[in-house]
Amino acid sequence: MTVRPGKALPFGATLTPHGVQFSLFSRHATMVSLCLFSDSQDDTPTIEIDLIPEINRTGDCWHVLVEGIAPGQLYLYRVDGPYEPSEGHRFNANKLLIDPYAKALTGDFQWNLGEALGYDPESPEQDLSFSTTFDAAVMPKCIVIDDDRFDWQGDRPLNYPLYNTVIYEAHVKGLSKHPSSGVEHPGTFRGVIEMIPYLTSLGITSLELLPIQEFDEYEYNHRSNPETGQPLTNYWGYSSLAFFAPKARYCADGYRGEQVDEFKEMVRELHKAGIEVILDIVFNHTGEGDQMGHTLSFRGIDNSIYYILDENKRYYKNFSGCGNTLNCNHPVVRGLIIDSLRYWVQEMHVDGFRFDLGSILGRDQFGNLMENPPVINRIAEDPVLRGTKIIAEAWDAGGAYQVGSFPGGRWAEWNDRYRDTLRSYWRNDRGVLSDFATRFSGSSDLYKWNGRKPYHSINYVTAHDGFTLNDIVTYNEKHNFANGEENRDGHNHNITYNYGFEGETSDWNINENRNRQVKNFLASLLLSTGTPMMLAGDEFRRTQKGNNNAYCHDTPLSWMDYGDIEKHRDIFRFLVLVIQLRKEHPALQRQEFYLGKDLSDNQVLDIGWYNEYGSAVDWNRAENLLALRIDGSKKEIHADQDDWDFYIMMNPGLYDQYFSIPKPPAQQHWARIIDTAQPSPGDFLEPRDEKPLKGRVYLVESRSMVVLISRRD
Repeated sequence: MTVRPGKALPFGATLTPHGVQFSLFSRHATMVSLCLFSDSQDDTPTIEIDLIPEINRTGDCWHVLVEGIAPGQLYLYRVDGPYEPSEGHRFNANKLLIDPYAKALTGDFQWNLGEALGYDPESPEQDLSFSTTFDAAVMPKCIVIDDDRFDWQGDRPLNYPLYNTVIYEAHVKGLSKHPSSGVEHPGTFRGVIEMIPYLTSLGITSLELLPIQEFDEYEYNHRSNPETGQPLTNYWGYSSLAFFAPKARYCADGYRGEQVDEFKEMVRELHKAGIEVILDIVFNHTGEGDQMGHTLSFRGIDNSIYYILDENKRYYKNFSGCGNTLNCNHPVVRGLIIDSLRYWVQEMHVDGFRFDLGSILGRDQFGNLMENPPVINRIAEDPVLRGTKIIAEAWDAGGAYQVGSFPGGRWAEWNDRYRDTLRSYWRNDRGVLSDFATRFSGSSDLYKWNGRKPYHSINYVTAHDGFTLNDIVTYNEKHNFANGEENRDGHNHNITYNYGFEGETSDWNINENRNRQVKNFLASLLLSTGTPMMLAGDEFRRTQKGNNNAYCHDTPLSWMDYGDIEKHRDIFRFLVLVIQLRKEHPALQRQEFYLGKDLSDNQVLDIGWYNEYGSAVDWNRAENLLALRIDGSKKEIHADQDDWDFYIMMNPGLYDQYFSIPKPPAQQHWARIIDTAQPSPGDFLEPRDEKPLKGRVYLVESRSMVVLISRRD
C-alpha cells in the first residue's frame, strides 16, 4: 500500500487507475484521519492514515490517494477539532464518522448506536460533556464502490412528461414483504423486480419509492407497541444518514456493495417494463437528531456548516420536526445536494425526486424563507437534472406553507388542497362546490399565475402519511395507540367518514356505501386535470386499522396483503380500467389550463359546468350536485387529433337525482362507461359493453359518479 497526497476534488471515494482517491470537506477541523477496515465488525482500523495539513489539505478539502486498495474496501473518518457546543462545534476524534459522499454502507448487523454519542450520557452536563469512548465497533463502515462494473444494457431514464404520468407511491419492503406476494426475495430491491408483472397490470407509469437512502431502522427500538410488546422501528426511513447510499437491508444478496448493483438492477428492469423510478429524498434533516443525538457524520465533520443552529449555537433550529435542519443553502451543503441528485440520475438512472418537507430547501442559515433560494433554483436549472422530475412537498414543520408558490417555475408540488377538497366534496360537506371544480380542473388558482401548467399539481387523495383510502371511508378518528404515543401523533384533521360504524363491519349497507365512495375517489383522481398519484394498496382497499401514522410498523399493518385482491376484485378491476381510460384519452391529460371558452367554434366550451338541470351552476348553492362537459376537439385539448367528448355527473348527496344530459356532438351519441352505483362489472363498461343512452336524463344515485363518452352513431 502506497499513500500519496491526492487531490481536493471530487469528494468521496473515487476509483482511479492508481488506487482510490479520498476527499472530505471540513473547514474547522484541526486533524483528519482515514481509517481502513477489513471487516464490518472491526473495533479498530486495520490501517489509520493521518492527513497532514501541509500535504493533504487544500482549502477546506482533506484528501489522500491510497494505492493498493480496491472496490469493497471499508473505511471511516476520524475528525478532530474544537468541542465547543456553545460555539456550534462538536468535534470528537473518538467518534468514527460516515463519509457524506459514501456510496454504500455495510448493513449486516443491527445498528447499536448507544456508544456513538459525542458526549457522556451519564454526565450531569449532558451534551456539554465529552465522550472518550471509541465507537468503531458500533458504526457501519463506508464501502468503496466501482460504478462502472454494472451492465446497464443500454438503459436510460424514461423521463415521461408529467401530463402522461400516473404515480404509484410505495415502500420497497412493503411491496413484497407479505407472504401473499409469493416472491423469492421478499422486502428487497429484487422483490420489487418480482412484483413488476403486478405493477404493469395496474397500468401505472411511475413508481415513487419511500426513502431508500441509508438510515437506521432501529432508531425507535427503545419503544414498543403497547398492544403487542413488539419493538417499533423506523419503517418509513425519513432519517437519512448517507445521501448517496442505497439501503443495505433492502439487498437480497450481501452487504459489501451488492446493494448498489441490486438497486441498479431494479431500476433497469422497471425501465424495461416501462415504469419510471421516482425517489422520495430527505434533504431537510439527517438522522443525527438534536443536541442529544448521535455523532455519526455531519455533526462530527463540521456541525456549524451542515446544520442551521439556534442563536445559542448549542441548539438546532428544528423546522423538520425531527431534531435538526440541514443548512441547505450553504454553498458546501448545496454542492452536496446537487452532487447527490446528479449521482442518482447519472449513475443510478432514476427519473425523478420527491423532496420531503421541500420548503426547508428555501431557508437561509438563520432559518428565514428566501425569495430566490439558491439550491431550489439550482436544482431546477441544473443541466444534468434538466429532464428529471422534481416534486416538492411544499411545506415544512416550521410553519412554511408554499403550495402554489414554491419557488422555481419547473417544480411540481404535492397538492394537499386537492386532497382535502376531494375528501370534503365526497363527504358532502357544504361550501366546497366551487373549490372542488377548481381542484378537479387543474387548480389554476394555484399554478397558472406563475406560469406553471396543470400537470405541476400532483393530485392525490391518500399518501403514506395519513389514512389509506379504505380507512378514509371506515374511520372517523385516528387509531394510533400501537405507535406508543398514546394516540397523540398523526393528523387530527382527516376529513373522513365511517358511514355509521367505526371500523370493519358486516353491515351490507355500510359496506356498499364505502365501496361506492372508494370508486368515486379513484375515478375523480384519475379523471381530474393534473398528475395523479395513488397510494399502494388502495387498489384493493388495504387497511391500517385506522392508524394514520404507521411510520414505525415494519409489520403486516404496513405491508401489502395481496390476499385482499380477491376480496375487493371489483375495486382492483375498476382502478385498472380508469387508469387505462386516462392513458387512452388526451382530453384527460391536458397540458394547458381550461379557459371556459369555445376555441374550436363548435358551440361547446373547452369545459362547461352545469347543475342537475343542465343549466349554469350557482356556485353558492348548498347542494353539491355537479356536472361537467369536456370538449375533445383537438384545438381545445392541444392535441394532434380529436378525442371524444366527456360528460361527468356527480352526486355526493344522500338522495338519488335525475340529471339532464346535453345533446352529443353531431352524428354522435352518448354512451355510459362509468356508474359507481352499479355492481361490477356494470360500474365500468368496457368498449364492447358500453350502453348507448336513449334518453336525455340519467338517474345518478346517491354518493355516485357517472361518466358518459361520445361515440359515432
